[in-house]
Amino acid sequence: MRVLVLEYVTAGGMRRETVPPSLAAEAALIRDAMLADLAALPSPPEILTTCDERLPLPGAIPVGLHASAWVLWRTLADEADLIWPVAPETGGILADLVRMLAATGKPVLASTPEAILIATSKLETARRLALAGVPHIPTYPLADAPEIPGARITKPDDGAGCDATFLWPAGVPATPEATESVVIQPYVPGEAASLTVLVAAGEARLLCVNRQHITVRDGRLSLSGLTVGAQADDGRLAALARAVVAACPGIDGFIGIDIILTEAGPVVVEINPRLTTAYAGLRQALGLNPATLLPALAAGAGEVPLRPATVELALA
Repeated sequence: MRVLVLEYVTAGGMRRETVPPSLAAEAALIRDAMLADLAALPSPPEILTTCDERLPLPGAIPVGLHASAWVLWRTLADEADLIWPVAPETGGILADLVRMLAATGKPVLASTPEAILIATSKLETARRLALAGVPHIPTYPLADAPEIPGARITKPDDGAGCDATFLWPAGVPATPEATESVVIQPYVPGEAASLTVLVAAGEARLLCVNRQHITVRDGRLSLSGLTVGAQADDGRLAALARAVVAACPGIDGFIGIDIILTEAGPVVVEINPRLTTAYAGLRQALGLNPATLLPALAAGAGEVPLRPATVELALA
């Protein structure tokens, strides 16, 4: 079997842009975990992949300044038996990539483009969760928002992670650097966390609960690290994961669900319709190779211990 592994940042998707060192390091962390888990399968597949020539990787096809990574990826997809892509959803990148790869007729380990676009938009995600009765943070367009008492959060409607995310104290007008396609939410106090979930045939399985280490500097939020497998679940978070996935048909594979653990219970912040940084610590946290849980790669490995270990991932 030949598996095409495409991690957008390191594979050359940003070859004509400046890649911040922190982004390159985080992306490489994800890619290296994917490659290591594939190599550790009982019958390791042949790996096809590319790399930004500024970020060399042994065995990968380099993408130069004047080359088109997308054209190369499309060519390699024809040679692969299975495709495993990871990309930011911002600007429709992930949806476009999956759509292109799926056009080859080869199996793609990803959510459908339609589901990705739903999860990409904070507004559409909130609308879907509201219709399904899933607890979530109310979300409004900045230009057409009601009066929100107390502190507020602004972020791009299609942003990924903490990209351009700001905290505005009570009484301070929300005036982000950009206002077009920006949403505003009430600030919800609690513990920032994420759920690593495996979705197969529409069924959601909670693999671990992670603590997010969020820092605020000059009002800007950033993720400085993660504790993968930070706590056990009494069943409520697994039920929440199932409800989120049911509200967004087409979600598939490894995904992340950002949540706030409040005194009243967990509330959903957003859905990451793709493998997230927490994957880099998943093998150690679960005590098994997570790639063996993907039906396309290996048979299921039975019940997964929820918290045999915690894993710290420093990102900044």
